[in-house]
Amino acid sequence: MTSIDRRNMFKAAAAGAFLSAPALAASGGEPDRQTGAVSTSKGAAASPKSSSSNLSAERLERMKANLMGHVERGDLPGFVALVHRNGETHVLTGGRQALGGTPMRRDTIFRIASITKPVTAAAAMILVEEGVLRLDDPVDVLLPELANRQVLRSLESDLADTVPANRPITLRDLLTLRFGLGAIMVWPSAYPIQFAMEERGVAPGVDLFDGSPEEYMKRLGELPLAHQPGDGWLYDTGMHVAGILLSRASGKPLGDLLRERIFDPLAMKDTGFFVPADKLDRFATFYHKDHQSGRLVVHEEPVAGDFASQPPFESGSGGWYPLPTTISLSAA
Repeated sequence: MTSIDRRNMFKAAAAGAFLSAPALAASGGEPDRQTGAVSTSKGAAASPKSSSSNLSAERLERMKANLMGHVERGDLPGFVALVHRNGETHVLTGGRQALGGTPMRRDTIFRIASITKPVTAAAAMILVEEGVLRLDDPVDVLLPELANRQVLRSLESDLADTVPANRPITLRDLLTLRFGLGAIMVWPSAYPIQFAMEERGVAPGVDLFDGSPEEYMKRLGELPLAHQPGDGWLYDTGMHVAGILLSRASGKPLGDLLRERIFDPLAMKDTGFFVPADKLDRFATFYHKDHQSGRLVVHEEPVAGDFASQPPFESGSGGWYPLPTTISLSAA
């Protein structure tokens, strides 16, 4: 992956979190899939002055127009959005699942990227509550690849210019992205540790690691930390590692753990780490924006992409796909 791809990924992650945060659970009528029409849990939205509605029809129309503007300008092919207030839910769809493709649906499935992270954190806190893990205990027993770490003297240092870590890495370090490795927000890459992560295939990026969790940890364990545990903040990698820790602590794949403890209890039936063949027609095409032209470019087609089959590495940082209309079940 190029440095431009990584820059676009992190920009897209921030934009995606903003645009998809309203895309929460709702019940009600099916929206018009061509125009982005509305459905609400209590019928059609009332007028702005109506005391029987918790929502302003005028402002909902403003929101709809704003989102459709993003589609018309080519910022995104389509959207699913929701506003919920005092028991009333309003859902919008607009645009298409792919440019020139089928209209966006209320039950369209999306790759949700970094919104995977809080779900992994919730599973971690379940295991903490049950005494399986502790936030401030060293992770060395379950993650021996991270034991006895060396730390770069500075970010500019060569990989051999290190000092011993002041203390072991903990679960708290992983969940707060302070364990010592992650995305260094410098493009193009400039530091030896960035190049080393890229060479080993463990640099944060839009494409997930294509090997096993064991191979991921082996490669990560070859690297020194960029800072002392707890002394800095680097995005992304800590949650990949946290997912592997949860898998080892529970004795089962991360996907099975999340399904048993979160997805099934909350009836999140269309949620997991890959999309079954009979649901691929509802899976939105994955785009990125070309840095030079500003146009959307297909990054991965639903049928041929990595999410069309069981991945070897179930990432706790960015490997989750849900329906937008189930996100509120994990966020409630």
